[in-house]
Amino acid sequence: MRWENLSPESEHSRADSALFGADAVTTRTFDTPEFAGITFHEIRARSIVNRVPGASRMPFEWTVNPYRGCSHACVYCFARKTHSYLDLDTGLGFDSQIVVKVNAPELLRHRLASRGWQGEHIAMGTNVDCYQRAEGRYRLMPGILAALRDHANPFSILTKGTLILRDLPLLRQAAEVTDVGVSVSVGFVDEALWRTVEPGTPAPERRLDVVRTFTEHGIGCGVLMAPVIPFLGDRPEQLRAAVRAVAASGATSVTPLVLHLRPGAREWFMSWLGRHHPYLVARYERLYADGAYAPKWYQRRITRQVHELAQEYGIGPTHTEMPHRLRAAEAAGPPTAEPTEMPHRLRAAEAAGPPTAEPTEPTQLTLL
Repeated sequence: MRWENLSPESEHSRADSALFGADAVTTRTFDTPEFAGITFHEIRARSIVNRVPGASRMPFEWTVNPYRGCSHACVYCFARKTHSYLDLDTGLGFDSQIVVKVNAPELLRHRLASRGWQGEHIAMGTNVDCYQRAEGRYRLMPGILAALRDHANPFSILTKGTLILRDLPLLRQAAEVTDVGVSVSVGFVDEALWRTVEPGTPAPERRLDVVRTFTEHGIGCGVLMAPVIPFLGDRPEQLRAAVRAVAASGATSVTPLVLHLRPGAREWFMSWLGRHHPYLVARYERLYADGAYAPKWYQRRITRQVHELAQEYGIGPTHTEMPHRLRAAEAAGPPTAEPTEMPHRLRAAEAAGPPTAEPTEPTQLTLL
């Protein structure tokens, strides 16, 4: 494996200054059912706060990714390409060779305390899931969340993992002093589709239970409906079932995002498609002939359908859920939302009541 070609400036670039050295890597396997077939490469990173490349579509500038590789094993995951920078396989290797930055919490605390840090928003879960199975053993997120809370630094999390519920007390504490955003990724509720394309993830209904729990505890939680998979998960009845389930969970928002196939992910997904749905290969080659993204007309059609369904089922804003801050209200009354460009805030009141906001156009976020 080649560890030295990762730059502190960006985990997606190759440079002379490495994030960590080969002598800092400890490789482990664990003889437990949940980690069967998975190898962990424990490293002491030199940097943990990464700047998003300027050409990115992301609505944030800084990210923290305590892991590389992901046992969720989603066949479409865009982050597969990043494993090739380490000479690791982007297929099964991405699913089973997990890099763990064991010193992530202390690195983040040091960065937040530095004189050059201006308290910018930090996004997590935008490369690989910070609440994948490895987090159950390594417990990096509690230290990360505590550092963000102690420095009142705004942040957001996108996840498919139910393990985030473990850290609900920390998230509530952080939400009392800064902007906190939580979004859960649920692209569909079709169990047969889930089992084949997201084999290592919790079931969609379990993820929606996360949304319910956060809502019950006063932290609004949005759903990134991603990916909508052409010809497999985009039938009107499938979209309706997904939006209906999202609405029933109490989500404050739903944002559709059509499958995109970047290099690395494209090859792995198309190989899977050829094995499971060979009759669709030619249709995909035509649909994605111009690059990683489906045609605009197709994306607009899906977005329109989901927006209409969201309105029908009474879901709030249709942009991706971003930071909220919990505040004690001086007078009783239902919480209100102030829809603005990201981030927006919700003021929590003592009286119960769902947050409300006007729908807006969705924000493009990259799914992990």
